[in-house]
Amino acid sequence: MEMAAENRSSVTEFILAGLTEHPGLQLPLFLLFLGIYVVTVVGNIGMIILIGLSPRLHTPMYYFLSSLSFIDLCQSTVITPRMLVNFVTEKNIISYPECMTQLFFFLVFIIAECYLLAAMAYDRYVAICSPLLYNSIMSHQACSSLILGVYTMGLVCAFSHTGCMLRVHFCKLDVINHYFCDLLPLLKLSCSSTYVNELLVLCFGALNIFAPILTILSSYIFIISSILHIRSTEGRSKAFSTCSSHISAVAIFYGSEAFMYLQPSSVSSMDQGKVSSVFYTIIVPLLNPLIYSLRNKDVNVALKKMLKRRIFL
Repeated sequence: MEMAAENRSSVTEFILAGLTEHPGLQLPLFLLFLGIYVVTVVGNIGMIILIGLSPRLHTPMYYFLSSLSFIDLCQSTVITPRMLVNFVTEKNIISYPECMTQLFFFLVFIIAECYLLAAMAYDRYVAICSPLLYNSIMSHQACSSLILGVYTMGLVCAFSHTGCMLRVHFCKLDVINHYFCDLLPLLKLSCSSTYVNELLVLCFGALNIFAPILTILSSYIFIISSILHIRSTEGRSKAFSTCSSHISAVAIFYGSEAFMYLQPSSVSSMDQGKVSSVFYTIIVPLLNPLIYSLRNKDVNVALKKMLKRRIFL
């Protein structure tokens, strides 16, 4: 009984194992991820400001894009600063409340991004398949409702997962084999039943993966069908160009998640999991503003106009 009570004693803090234990890599990785974080913050804030100040970009597509930039900015800020601390401290201790807070906001923004990418696919479907009805279907009210739904799904899932995690008893083995507080590494430290938690991971995981993916796939099936019915090569190229940035963002985001979660257990390892986690928690927020600025004509034109205005001022 004493041993059981000792094992189930309340944990007040955890130790994050970090990305690597090799001392020689700590400083180079710190400088690398610090640079990535600075570019991510500047890129996403710049995108939000550019969309807000450019009347040309006051359309549903860019309304969703500014929301994506906000989510990426928050997602990166939830994860990267704590990761940077791990590179410059000998033992990266995170308190129990701070760990649960990081888990909650990570889940909010990662789940919200899944649904936002689906909403953006639906926007492109309406724009290409029903161009004459686009303004009436994608009204300001409709866009606001979609964004509200995106954050509602993120909050509901995050509250559910975090609420169940608060009921888990953790053993004295308090080293989280990850660079942030994620669901599965935390559940591995449990010395109580995690049946409800695992059931939630399965149910919400299936919902949050398949619902957005099916929406995206069905949208693009109709989009491709409509593009193929366009007779002119120029018209096809123009229609496809409006979707190319979104396709790139979806491929990078879901590709990294698939690499993380769909590997066979015989092949996957925690180190590989950490690397793929870096892609969708740190690299994706970096790439999204670059993808939408480099591959988007409207954004490039708006950026050039703003820079000219600044120069003349």
